[in-house]
Amino acid sequence: MRIVIVDDDVFVSGALKTILEADREIVVAGVGADGDDAVMLYKKEKPDVLLMDIRMKEKSGLEAAKEILSFDREARILLLTTFSDDEYIVKALKYGVKGYLLKQDYQSILPALKAVYLGQSVFGTEITARLPELLKEKQGFDYRAHGLSDKEHEVVTLVAEGLSNKEIAGEMFLSEGTVRNYISDILEKLSLRDRTQLAVYYLTGR
Repeated sequence: MRIVIVDDDVFVSGALKTILEADREIVVAGVGADGDDAVMLYKKEKPDVLLMDIRMKEKSGLEAAKEILSFDREARILLLTTFSDDEYIVKALKYGVKGYLLKQDYQSILPALKAVYLGQSVFGTEITARLPELLKEKQGFDYRAHGLSDKEHEVVTLVAEGLSNKEIAGEMFLSEGTVRNYISDILEKLSLRDRTQLAVYYLTGR
């Protein structure tokens, strides 16, 4: 797995490089210090995962993530920060970032990188606990304008409330397979990649 690390604190980026390269499956292909470096290194190295700080001089990690995802929607970006600001979290989800972890949660970084590499969305325990509130129901969501049926709208609402497929199946008296099919159809209709983006779409309308 090829990783690019971007952090404006050289001690942090150096420590992360040392920690990650202790795992034989990981190669750190590049290290940068700001958002411009992140975009440049991403284009040059095409890493499997970009591990990036949010608050940096010149261009922030969020700005860099938005730019990278504008030309590569499949980019796997894991944001690492000391801040758990609600606005940052919602923006990160909205842009399509695959993960958001607090820096102090060091033990989670390596497994999170591997999960993101496999295409999963990963968020720290503290952040995950707050997602249902952050992604609360958006009043006035015009589901018919998006080509969704009443049943699909109900599924979207439950996803936005943070329910798992199993829980949704129980609420709607459906099988988990049927729920998965519903979510797959909804994602296709809305041109989204995963249930996290679906919840954000429901909140923001885009």
